[in-house]
Amino acid sequence: MTHAYIFPGQGAQFPGMGKALYEQSTLAKEYFEQANEILGFRITDIMFSGTEAELKQTNVTQPAIFLHSVIRFETTPDLIPGMVAGHSLGEFSALIANKVLSFEDGLRLVAKRAAAMQRACEINPSTMAAVLGLDDARVEEICSEITGEVVVAANYNCPGQLVISGSNEGVRLACEKLKAAGAKRALILPVGGAFHSPLMEPARQELEDAIAATTFSNPTCPVFQNVDASPYIDPVIIKQNLINQLTSPVRWTQTIQKMVEHGANHFTEVGPGNVLQGLVKKIAKDVVTDGLN
Repeated sequence: MTHAYIFPGQGAQFPGMGKALYEQSTLAKEYFEQANEILGFRITDIMFSGTEAELKQTNVTQPAIFLHSVIRFETTPDLIPGMVAGHSLGEFSALIANKVLSFEDGLRLVAKRAAAMQRACEINPSTMAAVLGLDDARVEEICSEITGEVVVAANYNCPGQLVISGSNEGVRLACEKLKAAGAKRALILPVGGAFHSPLMEPARQELEDAIAATTFSNPTCPVFQNVDASPYIDPVIIKQNLINQLTSPVRWTQTIQKMVEHGANHFTEVGPGNVLQGLVKKIAKDVVTDGLN
C-alpha cells in the first residue's frame, strides 16, 4: 500500500496562515524570506497580518497557499511520497514534493499563473457556482443545454458536489435549470472568474510560454494530474497537462479513485485547511486521512 500526499488549492487561505511555521522553523523562515524576494513584495506581511479581503486577491492567494503547503512539506523530515496530487493550484505544490520543480521555479510559475488568471477574469467577467445533490452526468447535460453562453463543469470535487464555471449569465441560467432538476443547492461562489473553463484561454496562453521555458525534472513518484486523473512521470507530458489544466476541469473525484486503484490507502493533506481530507473521505471511505497544516 502507498502513502499519498495531496495539496489544496484556492479557497484554503486564512488570516495568519504560515505564521506559526515561520516562527517555529529557521528553515521555514529562510524559505519565506526567499519568497518575498522572488515575488518583489512581502507576502508574509499579508499572510501573517492581512485581512481576509487582502488574502482573497488572486495575486496573493495563490502564492500564499503554495508557500504554506510547500514550506510545510519541505521543512517536515522524512516525508517520502509514493504518489502526489494537488487540487488545481495545488498541483504546483505536488510537483515540488515529487521534485519535478524547484521551489524557486514553482513559485515564479504560480505568481505568473495568478497574474494571468486575474487578467483573464478582467477580459471576460465570469463566475462559478457550487452544485450539490445531482449526478455529474445530469449537471453536464444541463450545462450543455445552455446556448449562447459559456458554462461547463469545472471541479468534480466528490460525488454529489460539482462546481460549474462560465459567463455570468451562463452560470445564472444553469443554476435555475439545475435547481428545477432537483439540485439541493446551486450557489454562485464569491470568486474572481470562470476558472477551469474556456474563458481562461488567455491565461493558458500566457502560462504556456512560462512553463515551456521552465526546467521540469524527472519525478521521484507519479503525479496524478487534474486534467484526466491519470498518473504521470514523463516531464514533457506533465508540462502539457499543467498548461491544459487552466481550461480543463479538475477531476478530483476521479483522481482520488484512481490513486486508490493504484494502491493508496493513506492520504495526507499538506497545507492550509482540511477541505481535501473531507472530500477524500466522501470519495473513498476506507482510507486513512490526516493533515500537516
